Amino acid sequence: MKITITIDGWSSCGKSTLARQLARELHYVYIDSGAMYRAITLYFLRNHVDWTNPDAVEQALARIKLEFVTNHKNGQTETWLNGENVEYVIRDLVIAEKVSEVASVKEVRDFAVSRQQEMGKNKGIVMDGRDIGTVVFPHAELKIFMTADESVRVRRRYKELYEKNPNVTLEEVKQNLARRDYIDSHRAISPLRQAEDAIVLDNSHLTMREQLEIAQHWVKERL
Repeated sequence: MKITITIDGWSSCGKSTLARQLARELHYVYIDSGAMYRAITLYFLRNHVDWTNPDAVEQALARIKLEFVTNHKNGQTETWLNGENVEYVIRDLVIAEKVSEVASVKEVRDFAVSRQQEMGKNKGIVMDGRDIGTVVFPHAELKIFMTADESVRVRRRYKELYEKNPNVTLEEVKQNLARRDYIDSHRAISPLRQAEDAIVLDNSHLTMREQLEIAQHWVKERL
């Protein structure tokens, strides 16, 4: 029997890391919903799409094709936008500064959710994001809500961005996270919130191995 596993939570809590770990251990499909919104944001920025204009958004979305392709060299699932591997481009701070705005647009949300639900219709998936357990898969067998201390999240995000851009500052990262947290939790459509039946995983002081073992225990309980 296969189940659907959702992992929601705040930015830079390690949702994607845990989701990838679980998918690999269970031989499930991993889907990075955040990467979908980042790729859409990249397309909008590159093509100067006004995301406050519903007609412009609808026209742009009709020209977007998103795929998740496994890189057989490293076993990682990578995001492709209209035939281009954009996995690393979408992790830039420029995208991070705008993605919450774009993700709050109703047309964008509907576009992404419909594709996420299509991808997960046969179960056997692990998907992380902001509204996966509340909106995309409200009947998922296992819902995890991840959190961590703000200072821990800032340091993690800073380390990730610094490797790509040594000019980034800790204060920039802190402000970006605070802004994303506010937008994610206050938007009118699918705000970030903990599902009533979700289990909270605070990994402020956990190693990647420790958080995986906890999540695996929860999976065994559901199976």
